[in-house]
Amino acid sequence: MTEVLLKELSNQDIDWMLAAGHQVEIESGTILIQQGQPLEALHILLDGGLTVSLTQPDTNPLGRAFAALEGGTLPGREIARLASGEMVGEIPFIETYLPSTTVRATTKSLVLTIPRNRLIQKLHQDLDFAAHLYRASAVLLANRLEQIMNQLGRSTVILTKPQLREALIIFAELHDSDIEWLIAAGRVQQIAADTVLIRSGRPIEALHILLDGAVGLNAAAAEINPLARAFSNLEGSQQPLEQEFARLSRGDILGETPFLEVQPPAVTVKAVRDSRVLSIPRWRLAAKLLHDVGFAVRFYRVLAILLADKQAAIVQRLGYGRLTYSSGQSLHKSYANELNSDFLTQVALAGARFEWMLKQIGID
Repeated sequence: MTEVLLKELSNQDIDWMLAAGHQVEIESGTILIQQGQPLEALHILLDGGLTVSLTQPDTNPLGRAFAALEGGTLPGREIARLASGEMVGEIPFIETYLPSTTVRATTKSLVLTIPRNRLIQKLHQDLDFAAHLYRASAVLLANRLEQIMNQLGRSTVILTKPQLREALIIFAELHDSDIEWLIAAGRVQQIAADTVLIRSGRPIEALHILLDGAVGLNAAAAEINPLARAFSNLEGSQQPLEQEFARLSRGDILGETPFLEVQPPAVTVKAVRDSRVLSIPRWRLAAKLLHDVGFAVRFYRVLAILLADKQAAIVQRLGYGRLTYSSGQSLHKSYANELNSDFLTQVALAGARFEWMLKQIGID
């Protein structure tokens, strides 16, 4: 992943990070990030290797049973391996999460550590830097999420819903002027039930915001050659067997991967009932991101938060969040801290903006 940072960051960005941070050599086995513990720095792996794992207490019999069923072992389950150029600890800079995984060195490694307070100040003061870092974070998170899902299998990881609704994230982060631009640049499309909106392996030509209705995310049950998958809808060709693994509804976004320049997803998006989407052409959005740095900061921050949210949802589903509940702690207590005034303000703001957008478009 070294090429991601070198591609997304400017020389000025890299010089600042080197000046603001300090290089630390850590031994094999050193824990860089502890699951559930607050983070005070962003870490960039310069050399060596890291492993990302879920740690679970071995005192809970239900936790042991789930681990056995899912093929995991206590007290930890590896879900990803990271090489030089990866960033870890970026989630607190894009959302208020505690780490849901443990990151440790697999070999003697060299890490660049940048203090949290200095990085937050830089993100607020330098929009160009913020746009570059949020985009780099989103690209790395997208690749990491794909790695996790490839390792665990989509039959095991069912992304029913992330921790926060996408509508809340999108419309709380974007400005009113951003939403006005999306409305002006896009067009509303009526999508009949069973219509394929995005086909697996094909180029994605627009970003879609789901205004009403629902769509299903479907993945092939077996590995298929990408070229064969892309041309599988030709007349007379046999359709690959696909299985629905998630469902999205109003406020969710689709087709964001081209703006991160990651591999097209092996996912087909199909309407499960009559739906409406606001579609913004890829070329128009790409031009906006290039020429409006403020919009780019907010857009890439949204994508990074969504990807971080999906990753957190996966690891919680695999045991971390479930063990909190199974150990006897009530769900009310688990989520009480989330329902603070800031969170409720975000919910109200996002809801008001989404309803305003629907009225502007002419949807009741």
